[in-house]
Amino acid sequence: MTEQKKKEKIPRQKMPEQDPAVRARNFAEVPCGYTPELAQLEARRCLQCKKPKCRDGCPVEIEIPNFIALIAEGDFAGAARKLKERNSLPAVCGRVCPQEDQCEKLCIVGKKDEPVAIGRLERFAADWERERGKLFIPPKAPPTGKKVAVVGAGPAGLTVAGDLILQGHDVTIFEALHQAGGVLVYGIPEFRLPKKIVQYEIDYLQKLGVDLKLNHVIGKIITADELLQEFDAVFLGLGAGLPQFMNIPGENLCNIYSANEYLTRSNLMKAYLFPEYDTPVARGRQVAVIGAGNVAMDSARTALRLGAEQVRIVYRRSRAEMPARLEEIHHAEEEGLQFHFLTAPIKCIGNEDGWVTGMECIRMELGEPDASGRRRPIPLQGSEFMMACDLLVIAIGAGANPLLANATPGLELNKWGYIVARDENGATSKPAVWAGGDIVTGSATVILAMGAGRKAANAIHRYLTNR
Repeated sequence: MTEQKKKEKIPRQKMPEQDPAVRARNFAEVPCGYTPELAQLEARRCLQCKKPKCRDGCPVEIEIPNFIALIAEGDFAGAARKLKERNSLPAVCGRVCPQEDQCEKLCIVGKKDEPVAIGRLERFAADWERERGKLFIPPKAPPTGKKVAVVGAGPAGLTVAGDLILQGHDVTIFEALHQAGGVLVYGIPEFRLPKKIVQYEIDYLQKLGVDLKLNHVIGKIITADELLQEFDAVFLGLGAGLPQFMNIPGENLCNIYSANEYLTRSNLMKAYLFPEYDTPVARGRQVAVIGAGNVAMDSARTALRLGAEQVRIVYRRSRAEMPARLEEIHHAEEEGLQFHFLTAPIKCIGNEDGWVTGMECIRMELGEPDASGRRRPIPLQGSEFMMACDLLVIAIGAGANPLLANATPGLELNKWGYIVARDENGATSKPAVWAGGDIVTGSATVILAMGAGRKAANAIHRYLTNR
């Protein structure tokens, strides 16, 4: 009882961060991470529950109390190894996973105090391993002689590859872009997830024996059916990268981007490293971003770092309905971004040369909940007003790219063009083909895509060993 009282007195340890005024003009990572002393102090807050609910909230089922106990003991290498037993991307998840809605939400400590900072501890252990060159390569099962093709090197595909290579299967990843990582490299900015960390995790998979083929557009270079002639099973983890627009007048004016293109130019094409990379990307003075999810926050904070004097986030619902992580909203506010709630664009305005100069907006009010469970926004007639901007980024979601589906007869899709998974393991209408991540669910979180990859990998392993 005395030990438990001591634990309850330890407050949740804050993670050091860059000063907002400084970081708003650079692309260096915002949080600096725990020191060993802070990590051990935070780890001591864990009650080591006999039936840990936090583990139930993790889509990849990390043994959370076990790795935290190892940190508390000072065995940081052991903590990293424990994480890698269930998660092939711990440094990534420790940064971008919404722990507050998953594992930390179920933490018993959080019932009377702030929950244990599980994500920050995960990040610490993974970073400690990487920074000290202590990479542990786990033993693999004996070769099975079975071959698996993974289409897409995003979170779902990387998880499938990491799981199946350890189970003795040969795994080849086919990635359409020139760099592996999917949304981790083209969508998430450097200040949230440094590219070197993603590359480290990919290098780890290659050291395990995963074969990575870049610049391979499946559906063009080769079809899924042709893959099935060479491989025993195929996993489709294409993501959801098709831009969505508002379909309002003037949306084709110059300096109006989809968030997909804007972030890809900045991240994957390295506009953030100017002048080392002179990637063409518009740098507006007055920027407006439509939407309020994590992608909208990433776009707005990127615009600020690319030199914008004023950045507005325009959202048709209220603050309470914002889907972005609380941490991202908090960081955006600290950096000086302006939020315009209950506001929707109805027309983009441009000059005689075709460049956007502003938008006509309308005020909204919230009505009854819609299918998403959020209150439906309703326009207030007569409330139209003008908002100036010389750069507009539309971050209202993304859809399924139809390229592979159109080249794959017999692959069942839903009305939105996403692949239909016939069970929770991602089995599709085509034998020996599984799918998971955003191409099945629509745009979701990195960890949910990884969870889908874990279930699919288990199903593929059962299929290959029971044939």
